[in-house]
Amino acid sequence: MVAVHPIAQVLSNAARGEFPDVDGAWERAEPWHAGVEGVVALTGHAVLAVGEDVSAERIDALGANGFGGASNPRLVAAIAGDGWIDALDIVLVATGLGGEPELVPRSDLRNHPRAEHATAVRTGVVTFGYAAADDHTLVTLATGLGGLPELGIEIDPAKGHSGAEVARAALTLVPRDEVVVAACAPGNARALRAALSAGFEPVASVQLWRPQRG
Repeated sequence: MVAVHPIAQVLSNAARGEFPDVDGAWERAEPWHAGVEGVVALTGHAVLAVGEDVSAERIDALGANGFGGASNPRLVAAIAGDGWIDALDIVLVATGLGGEPELVPRSDLRNHPRAEHATAVRTGVVTFGYAAADDHTLVTLATGLGGLPELGIEIDPAKGHSGAEVARAALTLVPRDEVVVAACAPGNARALRAALSAGFEPVASVQLWRPQRG
């Protein structure tokens, strides 16, 4: 049996309405993707996926806890060192719709900046969109946060698609009832409203980094 990553487990549970105890604690997990670390914070509990070269004692000394301390910018910067640090995002979960996919593979969109970003932090990135060649709406599907399927969406503003329409279409790429995640910047209210309209629910925050420790 393939082990389920702790972050995949906690997010899958959250998709069913089952959340960790609000105990103020943080727990440790191995990174799920080579060269990428991160922190997932839920209400009163956090999971830190960091390399073994960072001791629990150091993490505690930096103020990690489940009440926001594990996502403190000073803690993240100290652990990441001189490496790249991503923005803090909202984690949203939904379940796949399955059925006949409403989008088609679009390898011509593989060099899109959103696809390149996905490739830097996820594995097995595949790009999809609408069939019309002049429609540059992009959906990425990859193995992402904690090993769960992760979607990314960028809408071609010239084509008039609504965000909710594209998000629902993206869910047809995922088998029915399979948990899928997406990340959204808190300030991107338009994207957040679209995701909520398509059936996604916010359950956590996430911040990723590619460590470069001296």
